Amino acid sequence: MNDMTRNAAPLAADSLLTAHKSSVGKPDAGRLDAGKLAAGKLDMGKSLGAFLPPAMPPDPPARRPLRAGLFGVLDVGSTKVTCLIGRMDADGQVRVLGFGVRQSRGVRAGGITDLDSAEQAVRGAVGDAETQADHRLRSVTVNLTCGAPESRLFSVQWPVGGRAVTEADVRRVVQEARARAFFEGRETIHALPLGFAADATLGVADPRGLHCDTLSARLHVVDASATALRNLETTVLRCELYISELVSAPMAAGLSALVEDERLLGATVIDMGGGTTGIGVFSEGNLLHTAQLTVGGAHVTNDLARVLSTSVADAERLKTVYGNADGSPDDEREILSVPLVGEEGHHFAKIPRSQLVDVIRPRLEETFEMVRERLDHAGLAREAGTRVVLTGGASQLVGAREMAGRILDRQVRLGRPSPLRGLPDEVSGPGLATATGLLRWAGGVGRSLADIDTSDDPPAGFIGRIVNFVRNRL
Repeated sequence: MNDMTRNAAPLAADSLLTAHKSSVGKPDAGRLDAGKLAAGKLDMGKSLGAFLPPAMPPDPPARRPLRAGLFGVLDVGSTKVTCLIGRMDADGQVRVLGFGVRQSRGVRAGGITDLDSAEQAVRGAVGDAETQADHRLRSVTVNLTCGAPESRLFSVQWPVGGRAVTEADVRRVVQEARARAFFEGRETIHALPLGFAADATLGVADPRGLHCDTLSARLHVVDASATALRNLETTVLRCELYISELVSAPMAAGLSALVEDERLLGATVIDMGGGTTGIGVFSEGNLLHTAQLTVGGAHVTNDLARVLSTSVADAERLKTVYGNADGSPDDEREILSVPLVGEEGHHFAKIPRSQLVDVIRPRLEETFEMVRERLDHAGLAREAGTRVVLTGGASQLVGAREMAGRILDRQVRLGRPSPLRGLPDEVSGPGLATATGLLRWAGGVGRSLADIDTSDDPPAGFIGRIVNFVRNRL
């Protein structure tokens, strides 16, 4: 407290005392003239200004810490690998300086299956982005789709003892949640604070500086298989890069495809990729739940290739150009030419378009029914609201939005990533939602308590572990 603040109250009291003394023996002195007040002739500001402490300037709005310099992100998917390089402009907006996209190899359902092939795809995408940005990356933020990610909620209480909450207390709460979530063979990726409580005071976003006996917190923990993460790390290391951070793919997609009101009021993002479908439930600006299905657009393509006896490339073309999740009366009359796999020369089979729909519809119905089961099992119907946003490359299939609305019984829209400066419109469709969301997260967007390092790096050596044990319990 400065001298002006300390002296404000005594000055006001002295002014009131002086006014009282001057009014002794004068019945009307010190009173407000009701007639003048009604007539608007009495200046209330001048009359009361001497009795009030000086006005304090309003608190400046809290600014999110911006990341300095250039940074890169890597979206390793089952059908494509995307690398973006960007920076934060002075107004807090992300600018893309370079991007690269390569067909994915050696990746299945988000996991690495062939190190050599995956390395080539990553090297190609990163090299293209580095050439455009004229910058050599040393580390990247990478999406998490491998290792069967799981999502759990934890409530943690930490004794404070009546003193002010410090940054160390917040860090210990997060580390306690990580410790409780530990499971052999799995590694914690996120321990996201959803909200704090200082004793009986709920809804605290940042508890630092508040006095309380007990600091309580609700946290969302996401973990994944440790071996799958090691394979992903090995692939990136072979490209002479380090993983600076892993980010849940549904969270990245939500940062890109959801508008702010949807994240605040409650919405579910469904990221329909090639080999996986990610689910993220947002409410009050936080990610409350994630889930992942090992089914995506590539499964629809493979179904078509098997049923129609055509190549995967031709099946993908047929799906993209003629595919539809809902049939129409004209589908029986529209005839398509399908190249047959293994045939020499130009051998085509003639099929009605309705046959395409008959293959696509069951797979999409199965996908959305699995999504509905995961959401029901999570028990977050009230928090999730009634809004669903479809994004990802597979969400662009005609009729997918309408089918999702029927099966999920919710309002559904197709979500395109929010525009980023420097990124051409032709490559900024739903298929790039995860990559653009990763770039926003890497720049500091969407982080709660972004200025606190809550990483749980284990201390080195036996003495270091003892010191860490004692420090966390004092």
